[in-house]
Amino acid sequence: MIKGDEGSFDRLREKLDESGVEFIDVKAVDPIGRWRHITIPKSSFTRELVSRGIGFDSSSYGYSSVENSDMLLAPDLETAKLEPTEEGEVLSLIGDIYQIDEEGNRRRFPRDPRRTIVRARNYLRETQIADDFLVSPEFEFYLFNDARFYYGTSRGGFEVDSVELSNRKKSETDEEPHHPLPNTGGYHAPRPGDDGIELRNRMVAFLEREGIPVKYHHHEVGGAGESEIEVGFDDLLTASDNTLYIKHIVRIMAKLSGMSATFMPKPVNDFPGNGMHLHQYMVKDGENLFSGDKYGGLSELALHFIGGLLEHGRSIMGLTNPTTNSYKRLIPGHEAPVDLVFARSNRSAAVRIPGYVQSGDRRRVELRTLDATCNPYLAYSAILMAGLDGIERELDPQDLGYGPIEKNIYDLPEKEKKRIKQAPESLSASLNALEKDHGYLLKGNVFEESQIKNWLRIKRNEGSLFDDKPHPFEFMLYYDL
Repeated sequence: MIKGDEGSFDRLREKLDESGVEFIDVKAVDPIGRWRHITIPKSSFTRELVSRGIGFDSSSYGYSSVENSDMLLAPDLETAKLEPTEEGEVLSLIGDIYQIDEEGNRRRFPRDPRRTIVRARNYLRETQIADDFLVSPEFEFYLFNDARFYYGTSRGGFEVDSVELSNRKKSETDEEPHHPLPNTGGYHAPRPGDDGIELRNRMVAFLEREGIPVKYHHHEVGGAGESEIEVGFDDLLTASDNTLYIKHIVRIMAKLSGMSATFMPKPVNDFPGNGMHLHQYMVKDGENLFSGDKYGGLSELALHFIGGLLEHGRSIMGLTNPTTNSYKRLIPGHEAPVDLVFARSNRSAAVRIPGYVQSGDRRRVELRTLDATCNPYLAYSAILMAGLDGIERELDPQDLGYGPIEKNIYDLPEKEKKRIKQAPESLSASLNALEKDHGYLLKGNVFEESQIKNWLRIKRNEGSLFDDKPHPFEFMLYYDL
């Protein structure tokens, strides 16, 4: 059960001895995309433990019922990376989930999200359309100097603080320099207004040291500390693993610096939200299959891929935008796109063809709707499967009415706007779309029907927790009515 070649364990033990690391964190992803972990001392990290796996209660993760909850977590040695802590560094390993059948045999747990993305990759190769699907996420997040939130039977609210806020309340003892930015005027802000640049420098240096190539980082539009780190292209499994690792490192290093980081799609009122735009293309025999002589320099195959993305656009958002907060970012007229159309260089479209990419081997498309609260293994798999369905069915996005639209969609006359298919307006609407339209996800047994049903159950329960709770803003609207 050791993942990696025969010498992987020995090389990792040698790395542990050289680095002085004393503890190993073995991580697994739960259904909604949150990492769980168990820590073992270096003395217990043996070849036998890695081969056997570590037992855990899968019912506490949300994968099973209590009467059938014993599962195993098998570390994948190829995922080894260091992470910082208050006491130094620990080694991080991502694990695959195994279950034990009635005969006592171990087999991969089919609903392990990490298993889903392997099936998606294998299905792509079985179609012989491409060898691989490469993705590059843009990570948007807010860096706050302080974040507090609470909710109880008779009280509830939140408060965030950033030295960049123009209306910041400063105490008499607060000597921190104050360089406010406009609410939506932070894009590529320079020092000293960009208060998070040194922290982002340290984050990027750490990520690059651990083998994650970073294209760049900068201050994003939100003037209360919104930041972006964009990384290079990678295969589906590696990109999914790295998505969780990058979010983890950002949050840890923010905390170690006395700050707080959040990837919530809409953490602050009147400020832009956090997305996770995803650049993507397919390769076969080392060649970019999205490069061609059609619209935007794309191939016919790439346009069919876009057709699949948009035809299943409402459905995949049940996986790519899976929180109630996701839809507070997706508001008509704001920067986040809600119109399921494609275009070149148009940031108000759900699918954009970057106009600054002139080289054919770098040709790609960008999906701008999704956010980082998704489970990346499931979200990236769904995106690939929607695109593949478009290729297999030769869905032409122009014939289907998805564009291209090269005008600012927000400025179109109402009559034209009404002809454009819209993103779901709520988590409930996106889950209903996913329930109705998910046959394309079941191809090649990439997703299982039970997996989709379990996801819908979990997310609908999550949404219902919000439905019956009074919101602080409702007091503003209705308390004296």
